[in-house]
Amino acid sequence: MCVPRFDSPSVFGRILGRNAGVFRVAPVDVAVPADVRYLPGTVILETSWGTPTGWIIVRDALLIGPWHHPTDRSKTYRRTPNDYEAEHIFLRTIRCASGEVQTMVDCEPVLDYGRAHVSWEYTNNSYYQGVCSAEGVDLKLTLTSDLRLGFEGGQANARTLLKEGDVRYIALSWGGAVPPADFADAYKRQVWTAHHWQHWLARGQFPDHPWRGYLQRSALTLKGLTYAPTGAIAAAGTTSLPETAGGNRNYDYRFTWIRDATFALWGLYTLGFDWEAVDFFAFIADLVEGEDDIQIMYGIGGEKELTERELDHLPGYANSRPVRIGNAAYAQKQHDVWGALLDSVYLHFKAANRLDNRIWEILDKQVNEALKYWREPDAGIWEVRGQLQHFTSSKIMCWVAVDRGSKIARMTGEDGKAAEWELAAQEIKDDILANGVDDRGVLTQYYGTKALDASLLLAPLVRFLPADHPVIRATVLAIADELTVHELVLRYKVEETDDGFAGEEGSFTICSFWLVSALCEIGEYERARKLCAKLLSFAGTLDLYGEEIDPHTSQQLGNFPQAFTHLALINAVIHVIKLEGRRHDHEPGTWAGSIGDGQ
Repeated sequence: MCVPRFDSPSVFGRILGRNAGVFRVAPVDVAVPADVRYLPGTVILETSWGTPTGWIIVRDALLIGPWHHPTDRSKTYRRTPNDYEAEHIFLRTIRCASGEVQTMVDCEPVLDYGRAHVSWEYTNNSYYQGVCSAEGVDLKLTLTSDLRLGFEGGQANARTLLKEGDVRYIALSWGGAVPPADFADAYKRQVWTAHHWQHWLARGQFPDHPWRGYLQRSALTLKGLTYAPTGAIAAAGTTSLPETAGGNRNYDYRFTWIRDATFALWGLYTLGFDWEAVDFFAFIADLVEGEDDIQIMYGIGGEKELTERELDHLPGYANSRPVRIGNAAYAQKQHDVWGALLDSVYLHFKAANRLDNRIWEILDKQVNEALKYWREPDAGIWEVRGQLQHFTSSKIMCWVAVDRGSKIARMTGEDGKAAEWELAAQEIKDDILANGVDDRGVLTQYYGTKALDASLLLAPLVRFLPADHPVIRATVLAIADELTVHELVLRYKVEETDDGFAGEEGSFTICSFWLVSALCEIGEYERARKLCAKLLSFAGTLDLYGEEIDPHTSQQLGNFPQAFTHLALINAVIHVIKLEGRRHDHEPGTWAGSIGDGQ
């Protein structure tokens, strides 16, 4: 848990180090809960604990409440305010459902990624509230409860025997938030938060299909990863959860990648969340307005410098070192960034049927940047830290940038620019087909190799070539047959790619969902549906996905939950449902389409 922002130093970080902070509410002497789930239609977590003597149910919520700036302006909001906002309170309620249960609370924040130990003090003459702080850290946390709290060093503890029907609450607050005064107040706020999420979800447009729940959970996850003041969507809520247990492929993903923009806008518009799509697009436009060089990623507040550091005092999840904060990839040159940006502009233009007055300048400048650099090597979509190459997927995304620019120019009456850019787009396409296709007719990872790369599954999705083109079909099937382990897709074969790291990695879940979409594009419905069903079976009780899945153990790997994976899930599931509807001569409403539809 990081407060006050996704990318702030952690308050509770035990997942990366035993002594980095923990907040536990559970029966005494029971380590494993009986069940964990989200309350339907919400991001309120419910954990059920069974003991030999009874059951308790714990519900956890980051509270949402009515907008609380009636007479002043927020210092952080840049988007249009809503009727609601975060309350900066983490609320946990406890109910004894049957029997009696000895229950414990152990709240031990360790600030600054487990480096700053706190001290507690009571706020009044009772035992029901305390405040903690650490020397040199500008953050104070308030713990409020109807349980009697005791402080031992950096720990705040409570012990009580709960009997059937008993209810209790404990709330951690920061930033001047007013915590609940009693359980009735706590419960009222929890219900308000639950209704908020359910009402928000009801705005969406979801097909009446058995896989509807996966789409809804993905939508809730994207909303949960959204930093409301700017509209940014964090790639994940964690840092340094490893791609291989014990390995060193550990990164900080609490930032926004431009690459995610097209999938994010497509997913949000497709599911009916236009407000969120507009906010995210406005965040992207803020970043690139007036800029010549755009980065591949930014902080959720728009920060440009994301200096990477290693935290040597933390052993990491499953002893996977190093633990990193920041991400050095922000300084890499990746030529797919222009395609991702311009595809999102095109998608936004088609969906919103308008562009604000800064977009044409951005469009003109960034198309010219793609034309300036497309012939040069780069680090590729996977941010390899080895030798730069002429990555085929990067060339394709440069084509996307110029192609989408020409289409927008044509639709807005800039016929001269449109004609110029159409010729340039054709030149890029011809170069790719001459240098990025092997003797089997398969798109390769980079010029001059026969290695495969899962990023080339995007070729049919961005309409680089028609779906029935032999190069597209050969590429999709080659990846499906040769770059998979138990049908799950690898990014590339690590022994064939100089990515700057050692060791293995799991299958990339986003790539497996891309394969589902690509198989649908080339008409392989049965294979696509079977793979999609298999991928959905790995979701677990929370219907959440990390970055990777170990194809041998089905264990989730990498940072969690991963926004890009859920975006690809939305695209894949919609593809399957669309194709299924066509096969049954029934078009399922408007839930269909492909990202970057350039037709």
